[in-house]
Amino acid sequence: MGRLTGKTAIITGAARGIGAIMANQMAQEGANLVVTDVLDIENTVSKIKADGGNAIGLNVNVTSDDDLLSMVENTEKEFGSLNILINNASIFAALQPKPFLQIDNDEFDKVMTVNVRGVHQATKAAVPAMIRAGGGKIVNIASGTFYYGPPGLSHYTASKGAVIALTRSHARELGDKNIQINAIAPGLTESEALQGHTGFDPARAPTIQSRSIKRAMMPEDLLGSLMYLITSDSDFVTGQTLNVDGGKVNL
Repeated sequence: MGRLTGKTAIITGAARGIGAIMANQMAQEGANLVVTDVLDIENTVSKIKADGGNAIGLNVNVTSDDDLLSMVENTEKEFGSLNILINNASIFAALQPKPFLQIDNDEFDKVMTVNVRGVHQATKAAVPAMIRAGGGKIVNIASGTFYYGPPGLSHYTASKGAVIALTRSHARELGDKNIQINAIAPGLTESEALQGHTGFDPARAPTIQSRSIKRAMMPEDLLGSLMYLITSDSDFVTGQTLNVDGGKVNL
């Protein structure tokens, strides 16, 4: 029996990369998975089922209240309850690093809307179902960029700092509802979407050099921390951000 047997999890932004790998891990631990993205999610769902897991896929825009409410309704209809939410959807790999003087308002607003408001909206949609289930676990995927402020990604960095702030604020309001909410702040991760992205080439070698563990970070490096935060091991942990970056320091 897996650690998540009998639980149902929603994960946003899971068509590929980190989200897809997290979804498959949760399914392997026994969770019913609701895999969502604005992109085609069939590959993720098919892999989960091929590996013996249980999953459905939904196309969801995290900035649409209608999509999110439908997502929760379909989850409860299909699996009976909602216990876990992973707020993973964000804009990152599609960005071309550039000085903040070159970031126009439309690009800035798009990043903030998806990366910050999307977390707010998805959490707001999921919490009533978690209350009906007697509690739950929420994990927001933030970023280590908030701590060291890399040049060229000021809008992304600001958005992930806001996610950390939301995590702390939401924890204060959800504690008495038996809902724990925490964040994971990954370092630069060689996800599917980032592989071959030459815009991040200048950051790769310096990032590895700045880590205590001097190697590239892979999506699988996040799975242990994820499992800790969505199981009973973390029942007395909320509002926290767990850095998973190989021990990075500013050089």
